[in-house]
Formats: sequence, structure tokens, C-alpha cells
Amino acid sequence: QEQLVESGGGLVQAGGSLRLSCAASGSSFSINAMGWYRQGPGNQRELVAQITGGGTTNDADSVKGRFTISRDNAQNTVYLQMNSLKPEDTAVYYCAARERGILWEGLPLAQAHWGQGTQVTVSS
Repeated sequence: QEQLVESGGGLVQAGGSLRLSCAASGSSFSINAMGWYRQGPGNQRELVAQITGGGTTNDADSVKGRFTISRDNAQNTVYLQMNSLKPEDTAVYYCAARERGILWEGLPLAQAHWGQGTQVTVSS
């Protein structure tokens, strides 16, 4: 059974850094796009960043220059390095993966594999 397991969330002061990891497992798991969504209190789920199997990346404007997504294809693992964190980055961060195609804003839950979510809290 395909599974995404996240780690790396936590509490950090504004200006600090965190690194999220998401490892995909499952014998039939052949992934193209991997990425991260987040959902803050009272907000809709937002696509933060994604990376394809070929290494093409795409970041939300709100995190450009601060967050970096990377990937280890051999390990089926995606990382999100978050620097210069702001209180507005506080959210539950979800890893997502698709075997074909890419991720997009408003992606239906049934069209991707999802992690369980990891809380990121940035204090001011």
C-alpha cells in the first residue's frame, strides 16, 4: 500500500528555519510530482511548492526566496527547506504525490496520495 510519511514540523521563532521531509513507500509507487500543501487556521489548502521527477520546481509567490523544495528520487523522498519563517507560515503542511501529471491549486483529494500532515508553528 502506498504511503507518505512526513517529519520535521515543530515550533520555531520568526526568522528561524525548519526542514520537512516526506518519504514515499509502497511496491507499486512510481511517482512523478511530489510537493507540499499547507492549510492555516480558517484558510483553504494552498499549494506551497512542487517538484517533478525531472527536477522542475514551482513555488508559491508567498514563499519564493525563502523555501526550497528538493528531492531524492532514489529514496522517493521530498524535502522542504523553510528559511526566514514568518508567523503567517503557521499551518499544517501536507505532502502530496501523483504518479502522473503535476500538482495544482485545488487538486481534489482523490487525485493524489497524501501524508498525514505535520504542524508548523511560527511564533512572533
